[in-house]
Amino acid sequence: MSRGLGDVYKRQGEFCLGGKKMKLISWNVNGYRAVLKKGFNEFFKKSMPDILCIQEAKVSKDQVDIDTYGYNFYLNSAEKKGYSGTAVWSREKPVSVDFAKIGIEPLDSEGRIITLEYDKFYLVNCYTPNSKRQLERLDIRMEWEDKFKGYLKSLEKNKPVILCGDLNVAHKEIDIKNPSTNHHSAGFTDEEREKMTNLLDAGLIDTYRYFYKDEKDKYTWWSYMANAREKNVGWRIDYFIVSMALEKNIKDAMIYTDVYGSDHCPIGLEIEV
Repeated sequence: MSRGLGDVYKRQGEFCLGGKKMKLISWNVNGYRAVLKKGFNEFFKKSMPDILCIQEAKVSKDQVDIDTYGYNFYLNSAEKKGYSGTAVWSREKPVSVDFAKIGIEPLDSEGRIITLEYDKFYLVNCYTPNSKRQLERLDIRMEWEDKFKGYLKSLEKNKPVILCGDLNVAHKEIDIKNPSTNHHSAGFTDEEREKMTNLLDAGLIDTYRYFYKDEKDKYTWWSYMANAREKNVGWRIDYFIVSMALEKNIKDAMIYTDVYGSDHCPIGLEIEV
């Protein structure tokens, strides 16, 4: 498996942070065009992150004018209209941008990864495939997990990695409201949770649990059914995960539970690089 199988755009110049503290935000918006009507612009302008990553963009550039807010903007659209897709707004211009593919069809055509290379780290924005009802996609999900882990570790040979996105798994029982009734549900199967354990054991840090190890009832996704969000019957399936080499650089992690507009809420990371 090699990097650079997708479209790669090389940028000129250096990216030097000089110890600057950065604010990074990730949000599964469940449709960029839909969330625009539900406060996305207001949230962006209020938070003013250094980097904002979204998943489930469900849009291509010919469908809507996308406000770049003066940032460098990158969109990886799925071949299927109105499906999947990822996007990144970056205040600083990256060294390179890779719409990465990891060698699994049809997942490689679903716009699931954008990797931005900066001077001191890689940022990987990822929308992990859902295993779906009846776990019909669990086998291909397991293949994805192995190849994606290999992809991240290949990046780490060059510089540390910051991974963010909707990883479609609640890792521990503390990360889901009703663990006992969901062990055979997509996103909480033993197989998916073990893959997350393996990923973290390979030298990566779940930044939210690094700071808030025992904090309960903190979720990032709620079903639209049965007033789940009002009752806080949720799952924590959105993550910022970083290489162990960045452990001393991470300053805080947050979940913006008061931000609406999607069935997910945004999450954040403060890091000094």
